[in-house]
Amino acid sequence: MELKEILEQLLQISDPGAMTELFQRVHPIDIALAMEEYDDELEALISLLSVEELALLLEQASEELQIEIVEMWEPRQAVEVFSLMDSDDIADILGELPEGRKKDILDLMKASESQQLKMLLGYDERSAGGIMTTRYISLRSSYDTGQALQKIKQIGPKTEIIETLYIVNAKNELLGTADLRDILAEPEGTVLEDIMDTNFISVYPDEDQEEVSLIVSKYDLNAIPVVNRRGAILGIITIDDIVDVIVEEQTEDFLQISGVSADETYDSPIAASLKRRLPWLLLNLLTASLAAFVVASFSDVIEQVVILAAAMPVVAGLGGNAGSQTLSVIIRALALGEISLEDDWHYIFKQSLMGVLQGLAIGSIAGLVLGIFSGNYYLGLIILLAMIINQLIACLFGFLIPLVLEHLKIDPAVSSSIFLTALTDVFGFLAFLGLAKAFLPLLL
Repeated sequence: MELKEILEQLLQISDPGAMTELFQRVHPIDIALAMEEYDDELEALISLLSVEELALLLEQASEELQIEIVEMWEPRQAVEVFSLMDSDDIADILGELPEGRKKDILDLMKASESQQLKMLLGYDERSAGGIMTTRYISLRSSYDTGQALQKIKQIGPKTEIIETLYIVNAKNELLGTADLRDILAEPEGTVLEDIMDTNFISVYPDEDQEEVSLIVSKYDLNAIPVVNRRGAILGIITIDDIVDVIVEEQTEDFLQISGVSADETYDSPIAASLKRRLPWLLLNLLTASLAAFVVASFSDVIEQVVILAAAMPVVAGLGGNAGSQTLSVIIRALALGEISLEDDWHYIFKQSLMGVLQGLAIGSIAGLVLGIFSGNYYLGLIILLAMIINQLIACLFGFLIPLVLEHLKIDPAVSSSIFLTALTDVFGFLAFLGLAKAFLPLLL
């Protein structure tokens, strides 16, 4: 039986116990996805959930569903559910609520929790501070292993992870980390200062979330601490949040390569979609006009050798595809922090050679076919030379454009493809038609 049918039955019998059984058998994220299809009956479904189940559901639900559910509640009920959730998830929800409702909820919370959430809300949502949680275990360096275990038992159930423990001094400055395994393995009475690892990686709260994800990936971390400028620990970022960041950033880059906003979805309002898409389409119109101008400049040549009109798109199209291949590789390398214009300019030669070899390979095939089809092998030679030139341009600029944009602090995923398409079209037509004009007496 499908999950939606089960929820329909639960609505009919209105049995909270059956809902609890469902939560024991089905992952909360699957229940949250199924609930997104409900509108008028959503409140009735929510009423069947316990506080613990509501917390699990909210942590897994989409942003839209989270807001819809929270706005059904009185502030006191929201506070009761939030008390069982991670602080970073609560901050994300509060950040989307109207200011008045947000204030009502924060005012009902414990002072310590309210202060922590206000701190999180003060950071940019795409920064390390915006995605960190304040539910972690910090232990004084003067504690021995026995004291540490007592503290872990006391606060462990309220924290997000207990595998990694953060060792601090009296000023809450982060001194090192310790694994729970190490504490369990050491004799009772061993001081934490003697077993902690002082070689730890941390980030500042204003660090961009994408940079944080690269650091976590590079050092293969399950969590990374966030510290202020004097080294005091503010919170931690766990691997589940890093995975969300990676998915979000890759989705955003994929959409922006096509000139689409990361905020746009299939059901976005038409006016909003037009507002986001038209600027890039207008820029594309301008660059396409440059290519059209080049073609128009050689109209006399095309009139004399009509077959050129059929061959032109082949040169330009293959140049665009080759450039896109290089562009995708370089943008991915930039996203992973593997390449930069300052350090890796010498790869220009490799890309140039790649373009020449690709041009020779596909140009030879295209030239042979066109020469046989037209009965004029000079035409085949022209498309071979044009293909080499355009493939060289495509690979070279597919490499350089994103690096230059990144150097200028412009997101290369947003506009690289438009500039690259313009260059490959313009140079493709210019090379092909220019060569055709030079060889014109041999083509007639």
